[in-house]
Amino acid sequence: MIPSTTRLFPLIVAGIAATTGVLFLTMAQDADPPTQQEKAVTNDEFVSLFDGKTLNGWDGDPKLWRVEDGTITGETSDEEKITYNSFLTWANGEVDDFELKLEYRIFSGNSGIQIRSFALDKPYSVGGYQADIDAERNWAGTNYGEQFRGVLAKRGEKTVINEDGKPEVTGSLGDSAELAKVIKDKDWNTYHVIAKGNHIVCKINDVVMSDITDNDTDTRRRAGLLALQLHKGPAMKVQFRNIQLKRLPLGDLKKIVYVAGAPSHPARSHEHNAGAKLAAKLLNENHGDKVLVATYHNGWPNDPSAFQNADAIAIQSDGGPRHPAFWHLRQLNYLRDQGVGIGMLHYAVEMVPGETNDTLIAATGGAFEINYSVNPHWDGDFSEFPVHPVARGVKPFVVNDEWYFNMRFLPEMKGVTPILSAVPPDETMSRPDGHHSGNPEVRKMVAEKAPQHVCWVVERPEGGRGFGFTGLHYHDNWADDSFRQVIMNALCWIAKVEIPEGGIVTPKPTQEELDANLDPKPQPKPKQAPKKKAA
Repeated sequence: MIPSTTRLFPLIVAGIAATTGVLFLTMAQDADPPTQQEKAVTNDEFVSLFDGKTLNGWDGDPKLWRVEDGTITGETSDEEKITYNSFLTWANGEVDDFELKLEYRIFSGNSGIQIRSFALDKPYSVGGYQADIDAERNWAGTNYGEQFRGVLAKRGEKTVINEDGKPEVTGSLGDSAELAKVIKDKDWNTYHVIAKGNHIVCKINDVVMSDITDNDTDTRRRAGLLALQLHKGPAMKVQFRNIQLKRLPLGDLKKIVYVAGAPSHPARSHEHNAGAKLAAKLLNENHGDKVLVATYHNGWPNDPSAFQNADAIAIQSDGGPRHPAFWHLRQLNYLRDQGVGIGMLHYAVEMVPGETNDTLIAATGGAFEINYSVNPHWDGDFSEFPVHPVARGVKPFVVNDEWYFNMRFLPEMKGVTPILSAVPPDETMSRPDGHHSGNPEVRKMVAEKAPQHVCWVVERPEGGRGFGFTGLHYHDNWADDSFRQVIMNALCWIAKVEIPEGGIVTPKPTQEELDANLDPKPQPKPKQAPKKKAA
């Protein structure tokens, strides 16, 4: 939780944004930077998905799941039998390539661990790959396709799933009955699942129980839900503890983690969540052979493993103290040091002067600085582009947006290449001087018709890449082909995807796609009828 602003800053100035009527916070330049920064999660550590006390971060039927003696406990009864399998789903993210370790004990019935799975129509119902568990030890260690092609590998089998979805046994891991002897009855067992590409291995108590290679390209899944199962039928009880996850590099794909900030503005502006989902849809559906985009919404991920296997991260959000990374500079610096690409979109190019803005500049090459940079709305007329992969396929275009300019860049623009530059019209300086709206230096530049850089990229000394894109105040600008292509090119370029000569081409979003996932807006309170005067 972020501490109160009164504790954080000696001086905070509250103002009303003239163009939107939305409350924002800006910090005076002499304000202290944040000092409370949590430890960075490294790429080679296992992180805990269960706090041992609550079901925070998990979603399931509260009548069936609880925490008991430091364990996640699922239990059904004969008095109120469940009519279909019910699941407790990890709600903080999806899993792709990973190692999962947990301990389980089962007292009766059948259970399992869903991986890379998908939600079904019924409440708390999930389908997909399942690492099987059962009290009788007949199925434990099996890789079973829940609502997903059935048994994929029995305990003791090494299989290949062919294009027709049917498993072919290609090797033996041992006799099923002998393997079952290492599984403890009604006692704690360790389950270890390793998923890498289309290869999934299930181990119990350090013994390999099943091994599949899924070559069914039409059906197999690379990412999806993690969940725990309660099986329909007779009363049963199962417990889980010490649930730990470590993500693995994808290898054959570049992974982009797209973080969206919380809502703040009227409809169709600052639609960070809808923008993240739209970008992911366009890239995953049209360039899924190159990239996998994972999204997190409404702020910094609650998933501690979110960035472990990221090739690039992008943040579309509000800025200043509302920036999702504001209290996570150590993580951002760790990712930068690892060579992870880092991109910031719209207001996310701004934190506050000092440590936070310095972090942005080091990661992306530039940042918005209050009392220096400005944020007017104007028609950006972009007609010339550099010879750079991020400019490939981009044609001249004009788009009205809140194009920030006069950014604070790295000294001498070292490593920085401007991608979109235009001359702001005189009316951009119609507002009085202020933290965001104007200052003598920028007024002089506008009067002299100096081109301003509103999108840029950087190649960092440690080998990573970054970008800043100041537009995207208006969600519907995703429909402009060149506007959108600059973003798509930049996202893929910082992930070190090879950009083709024509750029990363995506279809123009339909109106339905633009309307999808918009943030709910608070409804205005109904006006009360005036009180009648007393006679």
